[in-house]
Amino acid sequence: MTTAVAVPRAGGSGGRTAVAARARQVTKAYGGGETRVVALDAVDVDIARGQFTAIMGPSGSGKSTLMHCLAGLDSLTSGRIWIGETEITKLKDKQLTRLRRDQVGFIFQAFNLLPTLNALENITLPMDIAGRKPDKRWLDTVVQTVGLGGRLKHRPSQLSGGQQQRVAVARALAAQPEIIFGDEPTGNLDSRAGAEVLGFLRRSVDELGQTIVMVTHDPVAASYADRVLYLADGRIVDDMADPTAELVFERMLQFSGDESRTPAEYFEARGRTS
Repeated sequence: MTTAVAVPRAGGSGGRTAVAARARQVTKAYGGGETRVVALDAVDVDIARGQFTAIMGPSGSGKSTLMHCLAGLDSLTSGRIWIGETEITKLKDKQLTRLRRDQVGFIFQAFNLLPTLNALENITLPMDIAGRKPDKRWLDTVVQTVGLGGRLKHRPSQLSGGQQQRVAVARALAAQPEIIFGDEPTGNLDSRAGAEVLGFLRRSVDELGQTIVMVTHDPVAASYADRVLYLADGRIVDDMADPTAELVFERMLQFSGDESRTPAEYFEARGRTS
């Protein structure tokens, strides 16, 4: 059973909610009759503005489906979702496309950079397509935050995997979106490059006030977040604040029912394969 969370309001005259995205009774099912599969089962969740939230769970738990629904990339069977004050479940296709373009950033496991464009051109591409001029001061801040100052004229083939993912992070940040969604953003990187990218995501929250939601299977990646949501069988079964890699790993073992492996053994093995 999931728990509804009250929607707090930010103070001041701006009127913005302290919640960047929220879902109410969200259900996503595939098929019908005996073949019906419920990927999300009446999920209620709030994503706090200016925080880093990780979503975890075993394969088939619904974690990627939840992220895709929150981001407006997948439709619902029932329920409601808001990004900021906009209920995206009521939008028509063109309106939803515009909202994703203007208010949502994405970072995927694949870098999705255009090989014929240099790093700066890839970063500003979504704004160029939208006919918007980048805010130069903000763009400079983003480039400095992700450490790309000396690589802006390089094409993707001239960058390492970690540097390419930094370009993808900068691209997501540059448009100043309401929220950024990351689907296993360090999945194709070695541990050092992954740690660099996660560090930049953490800094974007701490220094730039960004809101990030990241799906991951890695306890170390989850430890960079402010909060970890655990899914099982399409439901949120736990909500951990101030996670550490060890606590996340222990919780994962509890949910899997396999407590034969200690955190020390896991991290020792991870170190050997990094």
